[in-house]
Amino acid sequence: MQKKQVSRRYFFLGSLATVTAASTVGSMVTGSAVAAVPFRGRYRSLNEKLNMAAIGAGGKGSSDIGACAQTENVVALCDVDWKQGKRGFDRFPNAKKYKDFREMLDKEKIDAVTISTPDHMHACVALWAMERGIHVYVQKPLARTIYELNRLLEASRKYKVATMMGNQGHSEEGVRHLCEMVWAGFIGEVKEVHAWTNRPIWPQGIANPLPKEPIPDTMDWDKWLGTAAMRDYNSKYAPFNWRAWFDFGCGALGDMACHILDPANWALQLSSASQINVECVKQEGKNKHTYPTKSVVRFDFSARGAMPPVSLYWYDGGILPPRPPGLKEDVKLGEGDNGSNFIGSKGVITTGTYGGDSRLLPLELNKEMGKPTRLLSRTPGPGNCYLDWIRACKGGEPGCANFEYSVPFTEWVNLGIIALRVDGKLAWDNVKKRFTNSAEANKLLKPYIRKGWKV
Repeated sequence: MQKKQVSRRYFFLGSLATVTAASTVGSMVTGSAVAAVPFRGRYRSLNEKLNMAAIGAGGKGSSDIGACAQTENVVALCDVDWKQGKRGFDRFPNAKKYKDFREMLDKEKIDAVTISTPDHMHACVALWAMERGIHVYVQKPLARTIYELNRLLEASRKYKVATMMGNQGHSEEGVRHLCEMVWAGFIGEVKEVHAWTNRPIWPQGIANPLPKEPIPDTMDWDKWLGTAAMRDYNSKYAPFNWRAWFDFGCGALGDMACHILDPANWALQLSSASQINVECVKQEGKNKHTYPTKSVVRFDFSARGAMPPVSLYWYDGGILPPRPPGLKEDVKLGEGDNGSNFIGSKGVITTGTYGGDSRLLPLELNKEMGKPTRLLSRTPGPGNCYLDWIRACKGGEPGCANFEYSVPFTEWVNLGIIALRVDGKLAWDNVKKRFTNSAEANKLLKPYIRKGWKV
């Protein structure tokens, strides 16, 4: 007989008991980690338009601001490379153009901003905006270091603005359905999660800095570097391959973990673990400047309320996890190149990049078990994450991937990034926010900040 009722052990004792003291049942249902802080911005009706700007106008930046433009005003755009930003500039010809985000935010009357820069500038830009009472939508991962993440969370509480991380799957149907399957006890207690990606799809494992090339006339290289240490320009740093480099990005983990690991983080309340051990158990192409070509990272989370300890394995560079025992070779796992498997005491769930197409294995069980009880609210329509954030900017409930949720999540993902650089099993005290067994790892909690910049 199908168990449609929520497992009291998993949901009420396992999930609600482990979130912070400020949590409410309502926040668990909507996906926010804690209750809303008092709103600082001017309250608006949903029909009143925000004045919006984009920092990063090309590539992902163009699609981010483009999604918001369906309902709001786009008044300004900033990109340090006007060739790269051309896509956005052409799309919004009446918006004012800037190369320096600080000048734009100080001159223009802006309510909210999308931030789609390389990772190393996320925190710097977002803090500059929040200090001016501007709502922020920040692409994933929120920041490269735990120090920067803590600064973002502190600022969001101090300045009381609407925040959101760009892991769009968190606003969608799929991840919510997966959480409900887990909380309903469809696979019993989850003891392991295996998650994988085909990233990196850019060069990594590069052992030396790249040779000097002429800086394009369209680019302000000094502003592109921003907080990072000065180095010579090379076209293989920017505009795309920056993710590979320690100074600028977070490698495959930074690119995809905030998507692929979000279902596990939410369903298993991983951010609330008091102790997290992390270790890189395999990597190829390790060096002093870039992330490896392939890696396997293991995270071990302590019990969260009634939820037992759980081990999570991350595989990138095309490495795939072991197939669940007894499963036929023609059964697809996740989405193929990306996905995750939840291994429970009673069965297995496999799911896609954003928690979509979640299904029990073997597949015959899906008909037998049926659908779990719906517990989580849904945000209807395309571009759910942008609608979610815009509603919050106008005084509605917090966006589901607001900083109260996304900072603790990105924080433990960053532990894996540190493990790629520091050998051995690292023990993280999630209350004191320190490694208890590695001074070397603790040195990587805070980034280098170039003179003239601040975080």
